[in-house]
Amino acid sequence: MNPTLWYFDAPLVGRVDLPAYFTLLTIGFGLAMLITFRESKRIQLDPQLILDANLWMVVWGIIGGRVLHLIADGHVHDYVNLCVNPKLVAAIDPPVAWCALRPDGSDPCGPDFLCDAARHVCYPPQDCWAALEVWRGGLAYYGGFIFAIAFAAWYIRRHKMPLGRVSDLAAPGIACGLFFGRMGCFLNGCCYGKETHSRLGVVFPGGPGARFESLAYRAQLEAHHVTRAQHAIPVHPTQLYEAIACLAICVFLYYFVRPRKRHDGDVIAAFIFLYAVARSLIEFFRDDDRGVFFGGWVSTSQLLSIPLIALAAYIWLRPRRRGMAAAA
Repeated sequence: MNPTLWYFDAPLVGRVDLPAYFTLLTIGFGLAMLITFRESKRIQLDPQLILDANLWMVVWGIIGGRVLHLIADGHVHDYVNLCVNPKLVAAIDPPVAWCALRPDGSDPCGPDFLCDAARHVCYPPQDCWAALEVWRGGLAYYGGFIFAIAFAAWYIRRHKMPLGRVSDLAAPGIACGLFFGRMGCFLNGCCYGKETHSRLGVVFPGGPGARFESLAYRAQLEAHHVTRAQHAIPVHPTQLYEAIACLAICVFLYYFVRPRKRHDGDVIAAFIFLYAVARSLIEFFRDDDRGVFFGGWVSTSQLLSIPLIALAAYIWLRPRRRGMAAAA
């Protein structure tokens, strides 16, 4: 885990941090654009229109991802408190687990946090714009997918492009972008899994000697599964599970489904179906706050997967039913 992938000192600006999550997400978006831009020429689509669509889909994808994060993940109060009373918000990755103001007046929590002298814990400074700071993480994929697809449908109709062909073009790139996004989640420490003692378990930072406390460790502290004298309990690396699944889906779509498709829409239908199934299965191993129903058995993503699987079946069957009707 390394929330800051790289940093450098720039003239006049000072230190510039490159957050791991947003950096890898940007790389994923860039590769997705490259794949669709190059492939568009082969299938006789206007590359400039495809590039413009990609750029706007990124914008609407980020907006949608943030909106669903605020609605489903239960962090609205945290963002409000960051503006109104930041002491009510727990610091993420503080430099020290216990703090007290020093005699010289310096703050042991460093430049990024403040010390609450009454509770001896670090808390984030006031930030009324935190809900808009997407580079720090906090994007729900399905929200981004729905917003981006809605914009793409409007854009394609406006420029009179074939909807099914453009959707098939985008499918492998979306899966590729998701691979990098989930790798960013792993480095950021979000989207972690349930506790496990299997060989697949990974230990996120936290406990004696740790530079900072991960979200997984903080959740284990709040659940009284560990004390501050203990290290974190291993958890399922669900970020890596999904990254591997998305990479496999990308390869399968690009090298198997795409060359063999019989109708426009086959590739996007395969992507929606495969991702919805993979995501629903992986959700059983996740343990982060993301919106759950029916006593914690079903998550928001699993509920959204049901209509998406139905949509994939509709896209796949529609041209085949038309062909059967025409033959009859």
